[in-house]
Amino acid sequence: MSVSKHPLLILSLIAAVAVGAVTINKILGDQSTAPRRPAALLRVVVEPARLLPYQDSIEANGTARAIESVELMSTVTETVRAVHFTDGMTVRQGDVLIELTSAEESAVLAEARAALAEARRKFERNKNLVAKGDIAESVVDQAKADLESAEARVEGMLARLDDRVIRAPFSGVLGFRQVSPGTLMSGNTVITTLDDISTIIVDFSVPEAFLAGLRIGQSIDARSPAYPDRGFAGSVTTIRSRIDPVTRAATVRAALDNEERLLRPGMLLAIELIERRGESLFVPEESLVSIRDRRFVFYVDDTSAARQVEVQTGRRQRGFVEVVEGLQPGDRVITRGTTRVRDGMTVSLGDNDASGANRLARDRAAGGAAAR
Repeated sequence: MSVSKHPLLILSLIAAVAVGAVTINKILGDQSTAPRRPAALLRVVVEPARLLPYQDSIEANGTARAIESVELMSTVTETVRAVHFTDGMTVRQGDVLIELTSAEESAVLAEARAALAEARRKFERNKNLVAKGDIAESVVDQAKADLESAEARVEGMLARLDDRVIRAPFSGVLGFRQVSPGTLMSGNTVITTLDDISTIIVDFSVPEAFLAGLRIGQSIDARSPAYPDRGFAGSVTTIRSRIDPVTRAATVRAALDNEERLLRPGMLLAIELIERRGESLFVPEESLVSIRDRRFVFYVDDTSAARQVEVQTGRRQRGFVEVVEGLQPGDRVITRGTTRVRDGMTVSLGDNDASGANRLARDRAAGGAAAR
């Protein structure tokens, strides 16, 4: 059927198109005159830049040693007569540990004492006679020499007897007993060990680059795998006068108080040498934005606008980064939303970062310990 033969159909189509055009124009006109809804502000989380305590430290490893330690031996060859200690016993200086056989020496000492008594009587008698003029002065001089010789012999025998009694040279804790009554002692026979562990000393190496920061009395913190949740405080007692030419390191000796006797000689200790303490400005590390080798943060000003600022960073400690330059204490830095925010953008503040606040509280409680 040809369209040209039906003029009514053509007129109906033209009318429909006209009505549609009018409707579309009306809709578009209504949309252009309707008020637009404002765009939602970007919601961000902020934390203030805070002054936090810090400490710089140097880490090293060392081996614990007793402040006094010795292997007890005899200076003479003789059999053991009596043992007066047990394994692991705590002793005081001068306590008798071992007695060696000394019958022969005791007899010789008795003879020497008898000779001394006779020499003393002879000297006193001759001294009275010379006063009366009955004998020459030379006789008294000879009697005095005999008396001194007898005294020296007694002293020598007492020393020989003392060598047969082994005493603790200092207070401490004994090791395992290595001898029994009847054991033939010689100069290289180890009786036991004795350690004074009331104070533990530890030697460790520090690179020469840190030598300027070392000083006598400097605080250290030592930790042992045996007590992972406990630190042992001490201080530097000696800095070796020479630098190792191979390792280019200085040997440092420190003393640790060991009143509870928890540390033992030979234990491996992780040493943290506290070099410097202070207070500085810190921000959460998630607030940092890195662009190549530069560091930026966004902070929110009094008009709720985000401002980008370049900062100079320093030390790090437990989720925080020191800001050396670029911020002031109290500046509200953005910790969440940094990937979407732009300089000058007006933002909406969300709830403060509770995890950051908790982390800050833990840092303050821990004294702001920081590792260099």
